Amino acid sequence: MKIRRLLSFVALWLSVCVQAAASHLVTGNGFGFAVVAPEVGTATKFYPHPHNYLRADATNGLGEGIETANFIKSLAWGMPGRAASTGYVDDSHVIRMRRGTRSAYFFMSFGMDRPALIVAADAAAPGWQAKWTRPIQSMRTVREAGLEAKLMRFKGIDEVLLLIPLEPARSTGAGPLAGISAWALVALEDEREAEAAIRDVTAWRAGLSPQQLVKREVADLERWRAPPLAHFASEKERHLWRQSETMLRIAQSREPNRADRHGNGLIVAALPDVYSTPWVRDMAWATAALIRMGHRAEARAAILAYFNARPTGLMRSQVNGADYQVSVVRYFGNGAEEPFFTQEGSTNIEFDNWGEVLWVLGEYLRKYDDPDLLKAVTYRGPLYESARDFIVKPLMANTEPFGGGRIVAADTSIWEERQKDKKHFAFSTAMAIVGMREFAEIAQHAGDARASSLALNDESLLRMGFDAAFVRDGKLRGTLEDGIKNDIDGALIPIINFGVVRDSRVIRNALDRMDALKVASGGYRRVRSTYTDPAIFEYWYERQEFLFVDLNLAELDRRLGNKASGNEMLARIVDKAAADHNIIPEMYVAVPCKLFPGRIGDPTGAIPMVGYGAGAFILHLLEREGAGEKD
Repeated sequence: MKIRRLLSFVALWLSVCVQAAASHLVTGNGFGFAVVAPEVGTATKFYPHPHNYLRADATNGLGEGIETANFIKSLAWGMPGRAASTGYVDDSHVIRMRRGTRSAYFFMSFGMDRPALIVAADAAAPGWQAKWTRPIQSMRTVREAGLEAKLMRFKGIDEVLLLIPLEPARSTGAGPLAGISAWALVALEDEREAEAAIRDVTAWRAGLSPQQLVKREVADLERWRAPPLAHFASEKERHLWRQSETMLRIAQSREPNRADRHGNGLIVAALPDVYSTPWVRDMAWATAALIRMGHRAEARAAILAYFNARPTGLMRSQVNGADYQVSVVRYFGNGAEEPFFTQEGSTNIEFDNWGEVLWVLGEYLRKYDDPDLLKAVTYRGPLYESARDFIVKPLMANTEPFGGGRIVAADTSIWEERQKDKKHFAFSTAMAIVGMREFAEIAQHAGDARASSLALNDESLLRMGFDAAFVRDGKLRGTLEDGIKNDIDGALIPIINFGVVRDSRVIRNALDRMDALKVASGGYRRVRSTYTDPAIFEYWYERQEFLFVDLNLAELDRRLGNKASGNEMLARIVDKAAADHNIIPEMYVAVPCKLFPGRIGDPTGAIPMVGYGAGAFILHLLEREGAGEKD
């Protein structure tokens, strides 16, 4: 514990003396994303879908898939250059860039059911300047509702871009955006939608000026917000809560399902440009945050997304022949299962996913009286039957006898280990215990007493197996298999917080051994990496500070009465986020390198992080509130 206190002091000094690098800013409306570089006040990306990858690539079975197009290389008000300041307006998704006394805005409106980027400036001069990612193939004028819009097609991009003016031209200049200070850039999958899109934008605008549109968008978001269920220790905490709430909304797909797409409601793990993909596990943490905050509609849509995504069950040959509904890793944007993480170059099997989906379904039903959800028609039938037959049954079919009970079979689990290195992970069995505990209540909701009794029996067997496999010689271990890498593991902390381990001596021992994962930036990494080849991605990745572990450790500190230590950890994250547009990253730099450059303590990895960032932070504050702590 002395080592923890000493390194905490060093980390605090670094956080005060070293300013973190600025992260990029993201706006989105569930139909697409746009990215703004704050240091120059310039939009650098406009994606016409709310995910990085549309669908699988038939020519590359282990590839990332067909990438979502990006229209713009840069979009700036005037020539790109250093902005006086760029940031979110009132913790929203509206981004304001200031140069001198003038301001320009970028946002994607939730009032529009289209991938539409709105850009507006105080004056037409100096005008909007765009550099496109691909050569212009064609451009024509489309007239509708008294407007003249420009329809652009680019070489190598399937979607087309419709430029709709939001005010009359006030000057002339070079380029398709010149002379007008406000535009709607709308992506279309079919150019025959152009007239309808212009009518939609006209109705959305409702005769308001560009400045009024900005104010309305921020006001609409305020009406959407749920009343905070947490008391805040500081204004910084309050702002971070609000910005995190916004990030959760931006990250959820609102694209409607159709014959070739079933991704409505999926939540990406991070916002562009890294890991903007729906991971089952990260999405569970985001969904739990939405549930507990009071965002019922979004939480319900996320749960339905798990049960409507298709095709799934692609890895039956590696899961004892069991058919299943929830992906063993993640999803493409169209809702199809993506059963691999290509940093590993092989397929993955992550059984903890199935327990986590049962967890959030139980959380939702405990919070809301919604019997219709269990009866909702989904891909494989009514949602309750789908959960019972295509989550619970395959999960238990992939357990093994151990110590008089059962444990989950070897997999790659929470940290996406390489499939060839699969092990029996404590986290996977722990989440199976949590999942069975939740499903016993879910079955009671559904009036299925037999299934509830079976789930309680399975939970008992899993607890017995867990204790025998993962608590040995008074020590909680990350894997059944011996090895320094997972002997102490950051994933053990959420296991304790879920109540799977209750022996105070075992818990204290695990907390003391976390010193082995302490890093120079002040927090904790996930595991003691055993990779020795710097050419391997994980060699560097596993040496950085991981905020999901930090937040879970801060929660455990509070549970054990170490209030000061928990507050210190949280305050460091809050302070660093406040200096970086209230964005929570995946990691902080602990070992600077080419893959994760910057100074020690700088944000790195996937930024902004959603489930393991915004969601984990919100859940942490709500857990603190439940413990009766307000400061």
